[in-house]
Order: sequence, then C-alpha cells, then structure tokens
Amino acid sequence: MLSSGMIQTLLTGLFETLYMVVVSTAAAYAIGIPVGIVLHVTSENGICRNKLVNKILGAVVNFLRSVPFIVLLVAILPFTRAVVGTTIGSTATIVPLVVAAAPFVARMVESSLKEVDVGVVEAAESMGSSPMQIVWKVLLPEAKPSLIVGSAITITTILGYSAMAGFTGGGGLGAIAINYGYYRYDDQVMLITVLILVVIVQIFQEVGMRIAFKTDKRIKK
Repeated sequence: MLSSGMIQTLLTGLFETLYMVVVSTAAAYAIGIPVGIVLHVTSENGICRNKLVNKILGAVVNFLRSVPFIVLLVAILPFTRAVVGTTIGSTATIVPLVVAAAPFVARMVESSLKEVDVGVVEAAESMGSSPMQIVWKVLLPEAKPSLIVGSAITITTILGYSAMAGFTGGGGLGAIAINYGYYRYDDQVMLITVLILVVIVQIFQEVGMRIAFKTDKRIKK
C-alpha cells in the first residue's frame, strides 16, 4: 500500500500536471490559431494569397515542429529563465510546452480550415464579405467540430510532453514517475502514475469527441 505521504505527492503531481496542460494548451491556442489562420488564408487557394508570407511562416512552423521536445526543452532554457525566472518546476515547464505545442496547433488549425467546403467560402465572397468576416463568420464556425477534435489531440500531445519534462526538473506526474518510480525502482509508483496519465487522456479524449459530435451540424442528432 502507498503511504499517506506518497498519496499526497501523487495528488500534488496530478494538480501540477493539469495546471501545466491546461495553461499550456490555452497559450498554445492563443498563438496557434492566428498562425494557422494566416497559413490557410495566404496559401495557394486562400482568400488572401501571399506566397512569401506563407513560405516564411510555414518554414518557421516546420522548424519548430521538427525539433524533438526534449531537445527543445534544453535548448531554450535561457529563454525559459528570462520569461519566468527559473528553469525548474511546473511553471517553468509551461514555456517549452507552449513553444513546442503552438506550431502543432497552427498546423492542426490550418488542416481544419482546409476541410471547409470551398463553395461556402465562395458564396460569402460573392456577397461581398471581407476576409476578416469570412474567417470569423464562415471558416471558424464551419471548422468548429474539427477544431474541437484537434484540441483533444493537442491536449494529449501536451500531456505526453509534460511527462517528458520530468527528466529536466519539470513537475507533475512525469517527475514523480521518474524520481520515485524509475530512479528508486518502485514499480508500484511507476504503474500508478502511468494509469493516472492514461485516465486523464481518456477523459480529455472522450469529452472532446462528445463536444465535437454535438457541434457537428452535418450529423443528424
């Protein structure tokens, strides 16, 4: 049986993990949604075609996405320290999580917007809608179900990243699994932390899919 101290440690780790995931996801979407929109509207078939902007922004996004998270986490330690004043703990881990997740979100948003029926966009253009109106009143509402599914995938990805951050002093369940399970050869702690992470993933995934189903007007309820 686990001691009361370990149970408290696991509860603290759970709170830290949820804190990192929720804040990182919100910040990543605050950055990723505008970037994804710009990538889509400046593409070859976009409503504001701009090859130069699309290529430069796409190259930056692809570069950040191609760097393994554990390498990125270490590489931007000076930036993390400059932003939050430390490189250890759950708050410090949020910085590299956002840097890693924002490009992923941007591509997810771009992909979701590409799924919108071209005819709907052309109809809006023919009625004199401005590009901004098309984005906010046509593209985003039409892509909402896909965006919600993408958010569930993003949260799962960020959760996995947060666990990896335990190797470099990050907080949360990942740090507990490494410090108490791996280094101390405690299989019970390792198994429990893994199970908690699996449950969290299942909850986020199920909630995301249910919301997407309810908001998809193409599906007859």
